[in-house]
Amino acid sequence: MGYLNSRNIMITLPQIIKGLVIPVGILFIWQLLSYQIHNNFILPGWGEICSILFIPGEPLFGGPSLLENSFYSLERVLAGFLLAIIVAVPLGLICGWSKEVYTYVNPFIQIIRPIPPIAWMPLAIAWFSIGFGSIIFIIFIGSFFPVLISTLDGVRVVRIHWLEVAETLGATTTEKFLTVVIPASLPFIWTGLRVAFAVAWMCVVAAEMLPGTSAGLGYLIMYAYNLGQIQVIVAGMVIIGIIGIASDCFFRIGQARFFSWQGKE
Repeated sequence: MGYLNSRNIMITLPQIIKGLVIPVGILFIWQLLSYQIHNNFILPGWGEICSILFIPGEPLFGGPSLLENSFYSLERVLAGFLLAIIVAVPLGLICGWSKEVYTYVNPFIQIIRPIPPIAWMPLAIAWFSIGFGSIIFIIFIGSFFPVLISTLDGVRVVRIHWLEVAETLGATTTEKFLTVVIPASLPFIWTGLRVAFAVAWMCVVAAEMLPGTSAGLGYLIMYAYNLGQIQVIVAGMVIIGIIGIASDCFFRIGQARFFSWQGKE
């Protein structure tokens, strides 16, 4: 039986074909049901949906196009995501390395971590007002904990004998941290980034659906719903899925390229 690891993570053509079987089957069933129901408000056909997807630069409802809304959402995701990395990675490294710091910080992390990002929205609006700032804050909260926990775990599972070898070679505490702990933690951090980016996308779409937003895929989906344009909603969902697949491929390729040594002695 085959299994996935960093050495066989690259996707081959047969794997792509197998991976398309279920999506193509779902599309076929969708189109068949759409033809039977014959109601675009319930289940639009793929002809109407593709008419939106194939002209992504066309303005929608007198506002930004599908492509422009995608860029607005992507800009917000990257801003909140990068902010989470800047804060979570150093904090995770410190907490994983120092038992004293971990003892102080861990209870607070465990209290805050289960709170859904969207539950922070009222406070985000109160602190940053409606708009860019509150959306970035929600994305930051959603991305922060996957990166933090993965980084912390990466430090805590560093093999003891690696540190012992470094110590035998005369490495100081700082040198062990920089040359052993951080490099050994990078695969875990990368996995945390992969998870966090997907969470960031869920957060931005939900946050953009709230009143006061004037652009973004979440805004477009909610606005289209209010107008009964279900084909636009599905087109927006397809774009979200495409971006999600592209980002996941990026992280998979990065893992195979830079962390192929993971799992080897």
